[in-house]
Amino acid sequence: MTGAAPAAEAPPIDGSARPFLPRGVRLKFCEVRKSWFLLAPERALKLDQTGVAVLQAVDGERDFDAITAHLAAAFNAPHDRIAADAGRFLAALIARRMVETA
Repeated sequence: MTGAAPAAEAPPIDGSARPFLPRGVRLKFCEVRKSWFLLAPERALKLDQTGVAVLQAVDGERDFDAITAHLAAAFNAPHDRIAADAGRFLAALIARRMVETA
């Protein structure tokens, strides 16, 4: 989740919110750098494995609760911890207009 935390704490995400990548924003693997990036007009964020896992689960169909349940099961981690970490990450991306919610 490299580089996504803003200086101020972003508001938490509601469990029923359905996050999605807005038009013009995409998740892309760069073969040259062997790294994942979140690309948006005029900006890019290099992602770590955790950020990639969170964003790969963001499909606009699943709500935040379903995403965090999926990640908790996939990584055998406590749901509360996953929800807190993923919530901060997505809230920071929402503040940067790189993720939106429905």
